[in-house]
Amino acid sequence: MPFDISVALTWILFLALFPIAYFWLRRAWRIVIKRDFSEVGLKRGESPPNPAKFAPYAAAINLVGSAIVLTVIFGVLTGRYDYETWSAMAGVTIWGKVIADFILSRHAHPIVIKKRGKPDSAAGKPGQ
Repeated sequence: MPFDISVALTWILFLALFPIAYFWLRRAWRIVIKRDFSEVGLKRGESPPNPAKFAPYAAAINLVGSAIVLTVIFGVLTGRYDYETWSAMAGVTIWGKVIADFILSRHAHPIVIKKRGKPDSAAGKPGQ
């Protein structure tokens, strides 16, 4: 097998799964065990008004994602998965978690429509 760009990208994807699994498991550990909700539902770096309400969902997203990534890692190391299978599983998992975190953050920060007050009667009329 000659070393070319596709082999390099395959190794980069596989080696990237290790820190991805670590960070997702660490985030789940912080949410579930340490009760640290500082990374739950962030939108532009700002926490939602009630992060504890969304913490179980964020923990589940991180646990499921890290479990699938760990399954892919062990499947590749044991030879159970061929390239197409494990790269598809890893790609769908990474994108799925990114999208699920985005949905959770948008749900945690609802859009608040501010009602306009009635304008002053003198301020709205020209010439007065």
